[in-house]
Amino acid sequence: MAMPGWGALILAAGAARRFGAPKMLAMLDGAPVVRRTAEAVVAAGFDDVVVVTGSQHAAIAAALAGLDCRVLETPDWAEGMAASIRTGSAALAGAGRGLFVFLGDMPLVPIALCQPLADLAEAGGYAARPREAGKPGHPVCFTLAALADLARLQGDDGAAPLLKQKPVAYLDTTDSGVLLDIDAPDDLAAAERAWKSRTTSATSASAISRGALPKP
Repeated sequence: MAMPGWGALILAAGAARRFGAPKMLAMLDGAPVVRRTAEAVVAAGFDDVVVVTGSQHAAIAAALAGLDCRVLETPDWAEGMAASIRTGSAALAGAGRGLFVFLGDMPLVPIALCQPLADLAEAGGYAARPREAGKPGHPVCFTLAALADLARLQGDDGAAPLLKQKPVAYLDTTDSGVLLDIDAPDDLAAAERAWKSRTTSATSASAISRGALPKP
C-alpha cells in the first residue's frame, strides 16, 4: 500500500485522565497501544508520519523506537487537541496533497480506507472521514485547502468545529475500528478482543491463500 503525496499525523499528547494511567503506553497484545496504531499507519505508505506527544513524550518516543516516524513534543499540549494538530500540521506543511489525522488510542483504525478517503477528499476539495452506523469516525483526511484552517485551531475540541463548518465527504463502512477508541479500561479490553479476532481472521485467510487450510 502507498499514499504518495500524503502525510499522516498521529495525536498522542493527552493526559488520559479518564483512563487513569498513560493509555498510549497500555499494552495491547504485547505492545503499547500507540505503537500498534503507529505500526498500522506507517505500513500504509505515507510520505511522512508525525506523532505528536505531550505529557508522556519520552516514554512514547521510546515505545516507537525503530518505526519510520517522527516524534514531536508540543509544549502547549495541555491546551487540548488543537495544539497537537497545529504542531503536526506545521510539521507536515510540505505534504503535496494533504494529511490524515489519526488518534493514537485507535489501534484498530482501518488503514485500507485511506485511499478511498483521499479520493473523496480531493473530489470534494476539503476533507473526508469514515462513518459507521451513522457516526463519524477516524481517520480524517484533509486536503491542502484545509491546512491554513488547521493551523488556526484553538481549544480541546480539535478539528470538530471546523468539520461542522466546512464541506466534508463521508465514506460509509461497517468496520467498527473507525470508532473504537480507548478512553477507559473497558475500552482496552474491547480493543484486545477485537485485535485478537482480527489477528485470528487474518491468520486463517493467509493459511487459506497458501492452501494450508481448505476454503470455507
